[in-house]
Amino acid sequence: MATILVADDEANIRDVVQYALERDGHRVVTATNGVEAIARAAEGKVDLAVLDILMPELDGLSVCRQLRARGGLPIVFLSSRAEEVDRILGLELGGDDYVTKPFSPRELATRVKALLRRTQGTLDGSPPEQTLAHGALVMNVPRHEVRVGDDRVALTMMEFAILRALIERPGHVLSREQLMNRCYADDTHVTERTVDTHVRRLRAKLRPLGVDPIETVHGLGYRARELDR
Repeated sequence: MATILVADDEANIRDVVQYALERDGHRVVTATNGVEAIARAAEGKVDLAVLDILMPELDGLSVCRQLRARGGLPIVFLSSRAEEVDRILGLELGGDDYVTKPFSPRELATRVKALLRRTQGTLDGSPPEQTLAHGALVMNVPRHEVRVGDDRVALTMMEFAILRALIERPGHVLSREQLMNRCYADDTHVTERTVDTHVRRLRAKLRPLGVDPIETVHGLGYRARELDR
């Protein structure tokens, strides 16, 4: 069971989402605006947040920025605006998925389940998948945890997925399209610029700790550096 924060200023939306998620066995905490959402997240452990973009007090994008400053909490945006620029902006700010209103509650619950599975590993108690290492950097895949020595690095789900895809095969070039296909749901529309944004943020988090595993291969994509043996 996961604890999920649902923040939306429309009571009927909150009720519908809460019902769908609780039916899947999750615990749901709700907020009616952005300020309240930040407070709810600070009260205790939240495994995933569903954020309406157009909320009073503090909009969903601003809430996302503040939550991202604290760690890699998976975030699903809800919005009545379907324009591509809004979708891209939400994903580039660190959102992991974007659902346009009106939406199917079951579809949203399925997306939440998929995000939790990818973030936490399998939810059925099966054995942990693996630990990956690249020099001083160690990835614990089922725990969605990255460490460099004693330092824990807070990554978003997409940052984690991109880093994992690259260091699983050091020296192997992955195009931006391949990374998009590997790390995003089939119906999540992103651009190559979004991948570049995630890579730039990954580097900004890792370089101060003395590790720089990602190389740009101009005209092709990215790869993890091959380490000297």
